[in-house]
Amino acid sequence: MSTRERGHNRKHKASQKSDNPGSRGRGSEASGAERARYVAGRNPAREQLEKDAGRVEKVLLQKGGSGSLKQMEHLGRKQGIPIQFVPKARLDQLVPGVNHQGVVLAVAPIEYLDVDEMLRRIAPDNEAVRESKPVIVVLDHIQDPHNLGAIVRSCAATGVRGLIIPERGAAPVTAAAVKTSAGTMSRVMVARAGNLLQLVEQLKERGYWIAGADGGGETSMTTMDWDRPLALVIGSEEKGMSRTVSEACDHRISIPMEEGVESLNASVAAALLLFQAYTHRLNRTAN
Repeated sequence: MSTRERGHNRKHKASQKSDNPGSRGRGSEASGAERARYVAGRNPAREQLEKDAGRVEKVLLQKGGSGSLKQMEHLGRKQGIPIQFVPKARLDQLVPGVNHQGVVLAVAPIEYLDVDEMLRRIAPDNEAVRESKPVIVVLDHIQDPHNLGAIVRSCAATGVRGLIIPERGAAPVTAAAVKTSAGTMSRVMVARAGNLLQLVEQLKERGYWIAGADGGGETSMTTMDWDRPLALVIGSEEKGMSRTVSEACDHRISIPMEEGVESLNASVAAALLLFQAYTHRLNRTAN
């Protein structure tokens, strides 16, 4: 049972599922903006894995490699980082003109925070959570970096200070996401969580209500009470929230639309809900 001060403890049910990991586009990976997120060469890669493995998204190794490449594989697996074996031509494409020596790391362009650290920065304890009523956003396996960047932009525009994404199986913060965020990425803290269901329970214990975006949700965004500490969950583009996360939500929020219209893009839905919460709070303050 959560320790939050709430009017009820009923949890709504749902039937959405998580999405599968998406693939990155290949045509633009060697562009100047994207190339900045790769670390190539055995010594630079070893140093990155030993000193700052948290930002490494993937280790790409040349097929048929041996010796120090095996050591690189061991380092990556030890840190729980995905390993991918690819032809030499693939590495050449990622870092053209660079002597990669059979190893390239895909590295996030930002520094991810630990979830606990991020939550402490936003509100250090339950009393601060109750008083400041922060809003954070949890992304349940969003696949498209452009959607991620657009959601970050909406977060910045509505005063959301924290965004949490899964460690695996979701779009990381890439150069494409940073570009789509239109310079707002530095205004929103980003953390990664290993298990979203455990994260939801952790947020509840800290005093947050959990609201998930759901086209079939029983609570309309126009009647939702947004004036509370809130974690807004946005599901994947194809399948929405995972079933377990949806079942753990306190509210499943729907967006009123005309009949016959398909569900909205994930970043559009996130923007509508965030601005609804933002304007609701502004009106409460004005009154």
